Amino acid sequence: MDFLEAFVETSEIGIEMASGVVYANGVTGIMVEDQRDFSEFMKDPNRQWDYIDDELMKQKLTQKNGITFFVTDNASGIETLNAIKADLKRVKDEEKIFDVGSFNLTVKNVKEEDWANNWKKYFKPFPVGDKVVIKPSWEEYEEKEGRVVLNIDPGHIFGTGSHETTKGCIEFIEKFVSGGERVADIGCGSGILAIAALLLGADFASAVDIDPNAVEIVRQNAELNCIKPEKYEVFAGDILNDGDIQEKFNGKKYDMAFANIVADIVIPLSAMVPDFIRDKGIFICSGIISERLNDVMEALNKNGFEILEITRKKDWCAIASRLK
Repeated sequence: MDFLEAFVETSEIGIEMASGVVYANGVTGIMVEDQRDFSEFMKDPNRQWDYIDDELMKQKLTQKNGITFFVTDNASGIETLNAIKADLKRVKDEEKIFDVGSFNLTVKNVKEEDWANNWKKYFKPFPVGDKVVIKPSWEEYEEKEGRVVLNIDPGHIFGTGSHETTKGCIEFIEKFVSGGERVADIGCGSGILAIAALLLGADFASAVDIDPNAVEIVRQNAELNCIKPEKYEVFAGDILNDGDIQEKFNGKKYDMAFANIVADIVIPLSAMVPDFIRDKGIFICSGIISERLNDVMEALNKNGFEILEITRKKDWCAIASRLK
């Protein structure tokens, strides 16, 4: 299996925050590059090395602070990179006290436009659950199984459907959408979950993402699936902190809400979603690594949700819950 080597540039103080973002997206092995370590080594009178290679010395003195990690060189790995990139932007935008550095994400020996597009060679039509086939917009597919065909072009944003978190959400959506529902897609990315719900019979979808690029990408993907503009709306903003965005969703308008993000966002969101969905409404959340499952379940119970079902795919969990 081939891997891509990625590097996140940070300040010294930003290393821990960047590491948290990478861990939250299921990547558990990282290498830390901290200039302080080398400086402390050079100042240590008890160091055991008599000689250091000049090239290594030059490299160490000019290296940038940050973290290095690896993902598989396939559609799932690239989707993880895109998710990490979006989360890094969110954390940097929200951090008002410390200088965390640029938080730029680069892939070694690969131009960004290449790693953001070469994954398309791996992205072929594939089934999800019992009712859906995910089909990239550039691929041909002859429908044979009586499934709903969801055309998607994620652009440079999270949401091809190949990631375990997205699959778990779609499987729950096809289980709980029976027709005529109003749904809310929080952290919508490419809009894949909202579009899946509409294709499966939902009547209307509201979608929001912190990435402003999501607005146009969702509109393009809705058009690919022949979804009329009056069937959905999409906003850009931080629903956790933007009162204007919250107001657009408040009022128990929705029968169902989904959030395929990370545990650290799902937990505070679980206190907000009861204002969005009707009593007995369904809340589907995913993007939860196994180590954080209990934390999310505790938050859901605290905020009035009954856990209906949990699915696990590799190290990722998705939860279907109902507002009591």
